[in-house]
Order: sequence, then C-alpha cells, then structure tokens
Amino acid sequence: MKKSRILAPILLVGLFATSCIGPMNAWKSVLHWNSQVSESKWLNELLFLPVYPIAMPLAGLGDVLIFNSIEFWGGENPISTPEPFTPQNRKSDG
Repeated sequence: MKKSRILAPILLVGLFATSCIGPMNAWKSVLHWNSQVSESKWLNELLFLPVYPIAMPLAGLGDVLIFNSIEFWGGENPISTPEPFTPQNRKSDG
C-alpha cells in the first residue's frame, strides 16, 4: 500500500514531464481564427475578450498535455500548422 502511494505520483510526473515542448498549433490556431474573424481589428478584439478565458486555456492545455505529446512520441502533430499570425492595419516602416 505504501509503495503505491509513492509510485503513483512518480509515474504521473514521469508521464507529464517528458519535455514535450512543441509548436503549440492549437493555441496558434485560435489566435489565427480570431485575427481572421472580420476586417476590423476592434471587432476582433471584442470577440477575443469573451473567448479568451475559455478557448485559450483549453487550447494551451490540449497542446501541452495531448497534441505536443503525440508529436513527441509519434512524430506527427494531429493539429495542422496554422498560417502565421499577422497583425491587422500595420503600417509599413518604409
């Protein structure tokens, strides 16, 4: 009984501490979706504020615990790489 109390936490830490730092595709997909919702950066921000507390933690946890681990152990991430994020209405430097 005492061994299982010690062994269980060690196995859990070993499972979740595999250094599966990956591309965070789910997180980036939420950001990309939000930047493409409308042409207005202000409307995108208004939509982002209520979505952020729910979608971003779920996407982040999904990436860290599931999708990046699958990529680490299997070699392929099940979430496709989103297009790069580009801010709207950005003035050029030159």
